[in-house]
Amino acid sequence: MKKIITSLALLGAMSCSSPNLHNQQESNEKPNIIIFYVDDLGYGDIGVNGLKGAQTPEIDKLANGGVLFTDVHSPHATCTPSRYSMLTGEYAFRKKAQILPGDAPLLIDTNKKTLPDMLKEEGYKTAVVGKWHLGLGNGNVDWNKDVKPGPLEIGFDYSFLLPSTGDRVPSVYLENHNVVNLDPNDPITVSYKKNISDRPTGNDHPELLRQGADKQHGNTIINGISRIGYMKGGEKALWTDEDFPEKLAGKASAFIRKNKDNPFFLYFAFHDIHVPRLPSDQFKGKSEMGVRGDVILQMDYTTGLVMKTLKELGLEENTLVIFTSDNGAVLTDGYDDHAIELLGDHKPNGPFSGGKYSSFEGGTRVPMIAYWPKKIKAGQVNNATFSHIDFYASFADLLGKKLPEGIAKDSKNMLPSLIGASQDGRDYMVEEGFTLAIRNHNWKYIQPIPKGKRIPNFMDRTKNIEGGMSHKPQLFNLDKDPQERTNLAKEYPEIVEQLQAKLDSIKAVEVL
Repeated sequence: MKKIITSLALLGAMSCSSPNLHNQQESNEKPNIIIFYVDDLGYGDIGVNGLKGAQTPEIDKLANGGVLFTDVHSPHATCTPSRYSMLTGEYAFRKKAQILPGDAPLLIDTNKKTLPDMLKEEGYKTAVVGKWHLGLGNGNVDWNKDVKPGPLEIGFDYSFLLPSTGDRVPSVYLENHNVVNLDPNDPITVSYKKNISDRPTGNDHPELLRQGADKQHGNTIINGISRIGYMKGGEKALWTDEDFPEKLAGKASAFIRKNKDNPFFLYFAFHDIHVPRLPSDQFKGKSEMGVRGDVILQMDYTTGLVMKTLKELGLEENTLVIFTSDNGAVLTDGYDDHAIELLGDHKPNGPFSGGKYSSFEGGTRVPMIAYWPKKIKAGQVNNATFSHIDFYASFADLLGKKLPEGIAKDSKNMLPSLIGASQDGRDYMVEEGFTLAIRNHNWKYIQPIPKGKRIPNFMDRTKNIEGGMSHKPQLFNLDKDPQERTNLAKEYPEIVEQLQAKLDSIKAVEVL
């Protein structure tokens, strides 16, 4: 466990600057960059962080060959906002970003400069493969024509997507602007308001389901799984969930092979280990934790497939690989796949309370590894406080690029820590969920829910997760109380006041 600094007097003593690092890079070949962004993978869900009941040998190799981080955070405790923040360098609350329905318009404004935009300006070829869940089009998407704007309009050269996520329709692949294998004589219609399909639904025909589902996830049945929303047509274009590993890794590897002679950026967004969890036959029943453990094995295998391509092409040495997750773990999230009953002694969120959706540390503290044989010394553990929102400014510094004023306003240059050259982390870091929290070294302050406003209780009621929210201010010393059990707000009112003031000042920042 990290020894977190305990004195507010040390504010400003930790520097995020990286003198001469970009000058060193100018004389070197630009590194390829891959971000493996796993879905719902908790802090404890990899071998080097204490995984029980399954194994992650490919991921552990990356950790042993690079830097394993102990205090890295997704920008938000849910998926859509985390992805928005990571790609824009801005906190999601500035956009009021929330988990999107499958037919939502593109969340990122096409006029906003993004991380892939910045990398393209530096000569990179850019791609996103996997789960998108950032919206597509301008509203009322016609899935039978060019679906845009999308990734190609915000900086990516190539995209192969699950348009939203696996538990939502349309359950088809989208390559660049078009649905893959779509038969024009069997057009797709999608509705999130009413049933427009003659396909059976899980709510009406539970006997047809491979996994039981709650009412929200009980709409159109595809591949034996009921989804959120209704879908008509597109029979030949439907995906088979069990094909995700080979299909997505194959597209990623094809992009790498095509661009092996120039620098590339690959954002590989897993569907695993999000629900519905449907491991391929290769991994079904191979863990001790049921299908959740099986898809952890599958996720590790998929990572290995992409890394194998790098090795075969001789690209591994000069590729910066980031492995991490979009938020903390959740066991039950709409489907009855026995993840709780088969958990055993494993702790998906490690020593931390909460999980996905939560304001406690388990909501955003996620595993992260940085691997770059050419630059990163193997076998390191780094305790720097870091947010995925910092990739933008850190990669810019890596390439010697000065970001224009107002671009990626919330992103901090953390390059020295990212490559294992420093243990210095952020002085302040915002953790987003259904309320805002802020970290200052060992101190964590959770902003109270306004009086008169109902505290969301679905986490405790349906997700078996502590939400961590209150109508009262909450202050925790994570060094002494990593599980956030002892509220110190009354004992340290001056710290509460200072952290609330800092949070207010961050919220007041205007962005382009």
